[in-house]
Amino acid sequence: MANIIKAQQDILEKLKIYSLNPMQEEALEVIKNNANTILLSPTGTGKTLAFLLPILDELDPECAEVQALIIVPSRELAIQIEHVVRNMGSGYKANAIYGGRAISKDKIELKHTPAILIGTPGRLADHFEQERFTTNHIKTLVIDEFDLSIEVGAGGELKNIMSYLPNVSKRILTSATQGNSIPGYLKMDRAVTLNFLKEQTSSKLMVKTVLSPSENKHNTLVDLLYVLENEPGIVFCNKKESIEDLSRFLDKKKITHTCFHGGMEQRDRERALIQLRNGSASVLIASDLASRGIDIPEMSYIIHYEIPSAFQEYTHRNGRTARVNSKGTAYLIKGKREIFPEFIEKSKVETIPVNSGGWKPQFWTTLFISGGRKDKISKGDIAGLFFKQGQITKDQLGVIELKQDCAFVAVPASIADELVGLLNNTRLKKKKVRVTLL
Repeated sequence: MANIIKAQQDILEKLKIYSLNPMQEEALEVIKNNANTILLSPTGTGKTLAFLLPILDELDPECAEVQALIIVPSRELAIQIEHVVRNMGSGYKANAIYGGRAISKDKIELKHTPAILIGTPGRLADHFEQERFTTNHIKTLVIDEFDLSIEVGAGGELKNIMSYLPNVSKRILTSATQGNSIPGYLKMDRAVTLNFLKEQTSSKLMVKTVLSPSENKHNTLVDLLYVLENEPGIVFCNKKESIEDLSRFLDKKKITHTCFHGGMEQRDRERALIQLRNGSASVLIASDLASRGIDIPEMSYIIHYEIPSAFQEYTHRNGRTARVNSKGTAYLIKGKREIFPEFIEKSKVETIPVNSGGWKPQFWTTLFISGGRKDKISKGDIAGLFFKQGQITKDQLGVIELKQDCAFVAVPASIADELVGLLNNTRLKKKKVRVTLL
């Protein structure tokens, strides 16, 4: 027991987390002592860590096969969990596999079998059917955001996956909403349910309705963004076409933003989130795909440019702000003659003051570097390059995100072109790298 506690303390230090919250502490205890657990807790409360810590305790270091399976509804969530496992520094290998990238890449990574496998239902089912690894040693199953995962795997993939797991002895289902039915094939009999959703009643979320004088809400959104003055936030739309149309309009208004929806290439979606995380863009125009399961910081606000059709989506969108102990505002833009669904409670009507100052240009922008972990490049190497050859100060070096084959660095927009001229086609470690504006 003492060794387990020490190992968890070491992991928390690596993650720069000083203590677990009450939900995580209770989840660790319940998951450890029960075969089936359902964990219900709001977005952003740390469910990933709550199930990863007990998973690590269950792994056998002598086993060279997959021992834990984590099923997720989206690529972003798979990648996010893989990063968390890697940052925990436990010594156990984890791999994320998902649709939207070449299956050959999965095959290469799976040659070195991970102890923890993370994936979306469709891609996992494909690997299971092709028997690319044995599933007999999988003892722990997690279905993260299980309501969405069940929906994504509704074509039979999830049920098919379950048929390949004869020896699972521990099941963990998580969600940020309740009231979802659980199919019998998941075998969640006598599950212990931990419900922390009631904690959300003390949320510091404010909800305000902004009236648009016309049916077209574009100008009202721009006026609202001017008032919010570069604070980080998400503008939610229901359709890809709405996002693209709104993006073109904001381009004309010179409002720096990024987009995020299921019709985008995976690479472009990842880069949109990178720009949001490092401050190169403060506005993300997104579909409900961004309402949960993606790695972004606390948002100051969210805007329902288009109202979702169901209360569940409305709740998840709002969960992107006022998380944990922070305050936040959800704005609903109401077009002329628009009627809100019944689940939208009456909220304070906000009058937008005139902001003649317009949009302030973003301080940061992002540079792309064509080298990453596989080239033995570290964040320290990148910082050294920018300090020495780029001749910048510490205050001029923003967030560095290091990927397997590339890196992204936030720098002041005012010196970005100069840095590209100084650093492009220079050597980083032993590799000649390209440095370009993203």
